[in-house]
Amino acid sequence: MVVRTLAFMTVRQVARPHHTHTDRMVLAALARLLPRDHWPVFLVTPSTLLRWHRELVRRRWTYPATGQRRHRALHAEVVQVVLRLARENPAGGMCVSSGNAASSA
Repeated sequence: MVVRTLAFMTVRQVARPHHTHTDRMVLAALARLLPRDHWPVFLVTPSTLLRWHRELVRRRWTYPATGQRRHRALHAEVVQVVLRLARENPAGGMCVSSGNAASSA
């Protein structure tokens, strides 16, 4: 009897509706017009609307892969300045001290 009831319940279940892009736009527009106290009777939840928006943005703002990422080359002058500063200040601006020398000073 229990198995028959469970089998009947699984047959009765309705699949989730699949909304088209047009359906989603209309539902989002209607959600803006519907007062908040009427939202419990609305077809979709606010979290569903937010998920649709996130998916839309993710699809819209994806850029095609261009292969290897290439960094723009630095000007030769910038490279020379960085190398000169590295030679002049080998510690890189860090205050380096050994244990006893720092306490005795």
